Amino acid sequence: MKGVINIRKHLYSNVVAFVCNMLLIYAIYALCRLEFIIENWNTFSGSLFKNSYSDLIIGSWKFDTSAILYTNILYALMMLFPLHLKENNTWQKACRWVYVIVNSVCIYINIADSVYFQYTGRRTTMSVFNEFNNENNMLNIIGTEFINHWYLVLFALILSFALYSLYTFPIGKISFPQDEKKYRYYLIHSVCFLLYIPITICGMRGGATTAIRPITISNANQYVNRPTEAAVVLNTTFSMLRTIGKKSFTDPAYYSREELNKIYSPIKNSNSTPINIQDSTYCSAINKKQNNIVVLIVESFGREFIGKYNENLDGGNYKGYTTFMDSLYDHSLSFDYTFSNGRKSIDGMPSILSSIPMFVEPFFLTPSSLNELSSIAKELKSEGYHSAFFHGAENGSMGFMAFAKAIGFDEYLGRTEYDADPRFNGEKDFDGTWAIWDEPFLQFYATKMSEMKEPFVTAVFTASSHHPFVIPEEYKNIYKEEDNNVIHKCIRYTDNAIRRFFETAKKEPWFKNTLFVITSDHTNQADHKEYMTDLGLFGSPILFYDPSGIIKPGRRHCIAQQIDIMPTILSYLGYNKPYIAFGKDLLTTDDKDTWAVNYNNGIYQYVKGDYLLQFDGQKVKAIYNIKSDWMLTTNLKDKVTEQNDMEKEVKAIIQSYMERMIEDELVVK
Repeated sequence: MKGVINIRKHLYSNVVAFVCNMLLIYAIYALCRLEFIIENWNTFSGSLFKNSYSDLIIGSWKFDTSAILYTNILYALMMLFPLHLKENNTWQKACRWVYVIVNSVCIYINIADSVYFQYTGRRTTMSVFNEFNNENNMLNIIGTEFINHWYLVLFALILSFALYSLYTFPIGKISFPQDEKKYRYYLIHSVCFLLYIPITICGMRGGATTAIRPITISNANQYVNRPTEAAVVLNTTFSMLRTIGKKSFTDPAYYSREELNKIYSPIKNSNSTPINIQDSTYCSAINKKQNNIVVLIVESFGREFIGKYNENLDGGNYKGYTTFMDSLYDHSLSFDYTFSNGRKSIDGMPSILSSIPMFVEPFFLTPSSLNELSSIAKELKSEGYHSAFFHGAENGSMGFMAFAKAIGFDEYLGRTEYDADPRFNGEKDFDGTWAIWDEPFLQFYATKMSEMKEPFVTAVFTASSHHPFVIPEEYKNIYKEEDNNVIHKCIRYTDNAIRRFFETAKKEPWFKNTLFVITSDHTNQADHKEYMTDLGLFGSPILFYDPSGIIKPGRRHCIAQQIDIMPTILSYLGYNKPYIAFGKDLLTTDDKDTWAVNYNNGIYQYVKGDYLLQFDGQKVKAIYNIKSDWMLTTNLKDKVTEQNDMEKEVKAIIQSYMERMIEDELVVK
């Protein structure tokens, strides 16, 4: 009997130790989630606690369970596999180190993501490794963040120490008397191990019934009211695990091809008459000249920072941080509602230059980026345009150089070309982290365009209004820290750099024959609750400034988005060949028919007329009247007649996008 008692005692101790250690991980994940909320309090404080607490808890538990069971498979095998040879101190110590190391890595990525979330608005996925694989300065960036967020580093180390010090070892020492067979040990351990297998499978999948598919990132939206809040329910471990080797695009097959083409088609013919010629308000004539095209993609230059876009902010007292852009606004065509189609720099370039929005994952991190692509540069090449893309970072940074080549730009001019130009001082003008400071690089941009043969189409991607949010030494006493937001001084610096660019450009003969388009790649850290909503997070400026006078200044009471820029430019130039663009031509689209679409944590957001519709790929989650309820407080799902048509349209946009990505149909052949 003594042998049997020892076996049972040890078994009880072994299982209890395993369960205690798994519960400790749940507690650690809960602390990481609390830290995530606190670190991003400005984003979540206004609405998070309007959610059902039970939904938040259940959702968090499901995603934590899946992540914990996936990452602790080896530990579970080491602890529960029915093999009596493991019952010794060396094995148990090895179990502890596996447990501590694996779960410490999970702690670190979750805590680090609480900082990165401020720039992306979603939990990090595996695409992050492709996103930054061309960067040589990531160690400097990480080092800077370690210093800036030292308290999070300390917190992560404390949690790791807690895993080590609070780890529970089995109690007691097993012994097998010579006359006692070991079958009881193997029988009992095998039963426990076999019971653990279905529990693990159910936990990984997120449920036990056959009707439940394995939970994915998008499932987080069923537990919250806002797509942005899905990040609270999720954890970064799960988000990364669920995106390993996953296809970015699948055809939802909502409609037959014939039905689809009747609802929506991205094929443009650009041979329509601009609608506003009729009243001569915004466009004086179809352009018959080969005007130059200049596109300024300004890093993190959200519309929140521009005073002219925010006349009613702060009770009408808001001035913004862009005195030059405010002055340019008065001479440009603008729009009431303007949106980016993504939240990252690598989303902005395809959206603006190729009219390809970000759905699911950044486009040029997916296999579809190898498809044959269209762009402003490629379409205008046949019209005799020379094209060049400018970016002041190291050549190849962010994958911009490769993408510029893929979409037909003749030249790429980056830091290498800047350094090689004897008229500029590359070593002095480098910001020490990312790129050449905006002011000198935009002067380089203007100078190089003056050397190009007209007509030309160029685009520049600025860099200074970017983390780590520093400005040149000579401006530190001019643009100081203000309003507890480190980006504001950078916005003021970049606004001044754009002012100086236009001062230089105005002196050049090509200036009056050029259409300037100004937008941002995405938004950044918001100060006002109006820009912390699911829609406000995508608020980017879009301005068309035309010194030739063909496009007239004014503000249209409609919706515009980044993917509208390419078809609008081609329409402005009277381009009449068919091409693919997922956006619309703003010059031939009536105000009431303008729309915008973006993707936010598994939710497609579709804006048209007075409404924002949120769609999870299967069903409508919410619809809001943005004219009367910008803060998105009242869900009008199933209460407005516009819902059915908007759902039909967003489905068609999604299906057309997915089909063309999968079938390599991004150009007209």
